[in-house]
Amino acid sequence: MSGESVPSSFDDHPQFREESGAQKFTRRIKEEPLIPLGCAATCYALYRAYRSMRAGDSAEMNRMFRARIYAQAFTLVALVAGGMYYKTERKQRREFDQAVEERKSQEKRDAWLRELEIRDEEDREWRERHAAIEAAAKDGGKKVEQPDAARAAIEPADEKSVGVLDAVKVLLASRK
Repeated sequence: MSGESVPSSFDDHPQFREESGAQKFTRRIKEEPLIPLGCAATCYALYRAYRSMRAGDSAEMNRMFRARIYAQAFTLVALVAGGMYYKTERKQRREFDQAVEERKSQEKRDAWLRELEIRDEEDREWRERHAAIEAAAKDGGKKVEQPDAARAAIEPADEKSVGVLDAVKVLLASRK
């Protein structure tokens, strides 16, 4: 078997992560910068109207409320115009995101299947080694010539099985 690590479906692989909320927010601001600008203008007009109201300047307050209406209208126009302008791009982006999602899910499924196949292969090899060890233990002191495949099946695949294998070899050697 190869020395590379086995992929696990429980790993938090960066390839399988989605776009975070902050990343989506910054991307959307970069796509349509006029909408946040209109929102900021609206907030500024409201702030100035509030200050004028506190100062008792009704003319400035009325101007700022009109400015707020204009800023909101600008934001609404920017929203509608941006929606119409970016309609095809959003549709393409949605299709692209769906294709990426399908590819990621297929890759994740393939990695999961490879993991299962590797685990099945390890389990099968372990069962063969265990059966060979049991057969060698049952034969006891009898000298049985084992073919190379059976001898290889008894050889340990990892450090965990070395102790059991050494114990069986000592037991067989002491009976001879």
